[in-house]
Amino acid sequence: MNKEKNKITIKNLEVFAKHGVLDFEKEEGQKFYVDADLYVDMVTPGMSDDLDDTVNYAQVCRDITDFMQNNRYDLIEAAAYNTAKMILLNYPKVQKIDITVHKPYAPIGLPFEDVSVSVSLMWHRVYLSIGSNMGDSEAYLNQAVESLYDDDMCRVISVSDYYVTKPYGPVEQDDFLNGCIGVDTLYSPHEMLKAVNAIEQEAGRTREIHWGPRTLDVDIVLYDNEMVCQPDLTVPHKEMHKREFVLVPLAQIAPYAVHPVFNKTVSLLLEELTEKELSKAGQHVSGSNCEKCAGCSGCAAAKLIRNEDR
Repeated sequence: MNKEKNKITIKNLEVFAKHGVLDFEKEEGQKFYVDADLYVDMVTPGMSDDLDDTVNYAQVCRDITDFMQNNRYDLIEAAAYNTAKMILLNYPKVQKIDITVHKPYAPIGLPFEDVSVSVSLMWHRVYLSIGSNMGDSEAYLNQAVESLYDDDMCRVISVSDYYVTKPYGPVEQDDFLNGCIGVDTLYSPHEMLKAVNAIEQEAGRTREIHWGPRTLDVDIVLYDNEMVCQPDLTVPHKEMHKREFVLVPLAQIAPYAVHPVFNKTVSLLLEELTEKELSKAGQHVSGSNCEKCAGCSGCAAAKLIRNEDR
């Protein structure tokens, strides 16, 4: 079923509000009209015929009206964006919203029919790799998880177990504690980067030595099926397919997530990496059951801290 066609449409919702740059717009107000497409699951309510399984569009209309009237913005761009954000935050069943705010009485001083601004906003599925090898590493990883729980632009959907792993790179240092977090977010990739960098800074992260010890490292490894190649951000993470400390916890929470460059699932990438590393070491390859193989040092971490133990 085409998800883009599964939507509730609201047309020309009239709202009297006080948005605008000019003083009289803020004081006197004017009529705005709002269009909104809410992308939701239609199969479940279609089968159940139960209002609890869908989105109450009458309540959505009331919430849009109240929000537009109780908040004031200079720009209708801001009014549209923040209204869309409010709907996504308050209606978990809405995965995406397209919203248009019309301002037909804008003080332009020339003949015109309408001025409008459209915004599209949606939840994105992101997977983050987290690691620490300084101080109380488990506390730092938990701090990262809690910071994401506290961010209203994010919804934590899954947290892997934590694994003790050997450090990657040429720098001699203590073992790492690593894990992965699955998050739904309203952030763009670069906004997500700013958010995770702020989490690192809260944990006292410094970047003095490349591949050196750190209190907390948070990397974006996957962002939907998008590919980003910018000087400050590469998604998928360019080294994730080579790093067992990323793939082991990621495979636990998202085994069927697909790497958009290699077009392979996380579980397949882990299996290939395991076979490659064991073959390189001259060990017998037995895939995901290598811990049962006599003489095999194992493809996963030497120590595991499970969610239920934390």
